[in-house]
Amino acid sequence: MDPKELMYSHEHIWLKDEGSRQFRMGLTYRYQEQIKSLVYLELPQVGCEVVCGEPFGAVESSKVSTDLVSPVDGAVTAVNDAVVAKPGLVNRDPYGEGWLVVVQIPEGKEAPYLLSSDQYLAAVTSDDKGGPCQI
Repeated sequence: MDPKELMYSHEHIWLKDEGSRQFRMGLTYRYQEQIKSLVYLELPQVGCEVVCGEPFGAVESSKVSTDLVSPVDGAVTAVNDAVVAKPGLVNRDPYGEGWLVVVQIPEGKEAPYLLSSDQYLAAVTSDDKGGPCQI
């Protein structure tokens, strides 16, 4: 369910290393399954800075409205406009067509709070969920 090659945050964001310090980000299958059918998605524009532990966008479904919390510091280098126009893509294909943004992490910055697939599974099935940018 959670691809092993990806990294995850406690805030249910997956990250795929695209090389050159760029990471593709999206919502995990488990999270989109909990919030159900997305009806609205707000994402930052290319060039915007994201900050670890801070909101970088928002999602809305018939069940919940919530901020998307960034697991890394960096600059947005790509935005998936298709998912903004059709938020249901996140529900249909969260690890493929439903990706959200690509962020480039600056030199000297790391992403020490990311989890492996197994760590993410343990975190979401335990009572101690951690918090923004914490494990």
